[in-house]
Amino acid sequence: MSAEGSTRAVITALGANLGIATTKFVAFLLTGSSSMLAESIHSVADSSNQALLLIGGKRARRDATEEHPFGYGRERYIYAFIVAIVLFSLGGLFALYEAWHKIRDPHGITAWHWVPIVVLLVAIVLESVALRTAVRESNRSRGRASWVQFVRRSKSPELPVILLEDAGALIGLVFALAGVGLTLITGNGVWDGLGTAAIGVLLTAIAIVLAAEVKSLLIGESASAEQVRLIREAIVASRDVPAVIHMRTMHLGPEELLVAAKVAVDLRDDAREVAQAINDAEERIRRAVPIARLIYLEPDVLRTEE
Repeated sequence: MSAEGSTRAVITALGANLGIATTKFVAFLLTGSSSMLAESIHSVADSSNQALLLIGGKRARRDATEEHPFGYGRERYIYAFIVAIVLFSLGGLFALYEAWHKIRDPHGITAWHWVPIVVLLVAIVLESVALRTAVRESNRSRGRASWVQFVRRSKSPELPVILLEDAGALIGLVFALAGVGLTLITGNGVWDGLGTAAIGVLLTAIAIVLAAEVKSLLIGESASAEQVRLIREAIVASRDVPAVIHMRTMHLGPEELLVAAKVAVDLRDDAREVAQAINDAEERIRRAVPIARLIYLEPDVLRTEE
């Protein structure tokens, strides 16, 4: 997945959410609808999240230093985890609190009845555009994987985050539209509160899923099965390295892979020949899997039991 594609999807979502947040908040001020307030805070949270993703992407591109010799690629994972926290606290918990407050003290929408409906319909159109961009960019790297597999296996956090946020935003807008619509029809503000509660539960669930997936990336995930296969084949592509004894891989960032392996060498080779065999194997790995940036190959003797 290209960083440019991720950035394009994030910027599109950020622009849409800034406009949506403004119109939703104006609608709340005119109508007093708790669903509109919850959706306003939801859009503010989404906007801040997209800004965090852009900051994380920029900081991750810094060069390695003596203090951080493996670089800053994981900053993208850190900021994605912060996004999950923001979505949970600022979006989900606030919506649940507002729903509890509205259900305890329900009141209908007595002025500007048409405003929330128009705002929500416009927001649905804008969110659909943002989601379409995220889907198009994701399809370039998703391959045959299902959407669930893509979210779970992707090493780049931006697009899964944007996909879940935009999908959640669309569903939340439907909940808000239902709550506001039923409140206008019945005059009972409880429906508005129930719509807000549904938004809160939805955002909380999405935040928990995001936190769980990003946590796995923070701990350190290995290369994909296909990449592991390519690396193994590249190592043993020459008779100078007859076998891989064992190998470990770990993502230092979405586009940066650490490869460490113990490889078998010919006992008859001298030190210079072994060094050349190792260098050649490293070059083959980089050609086969370009994101393999840090490669450590240790020569050893292939024992019978191994």
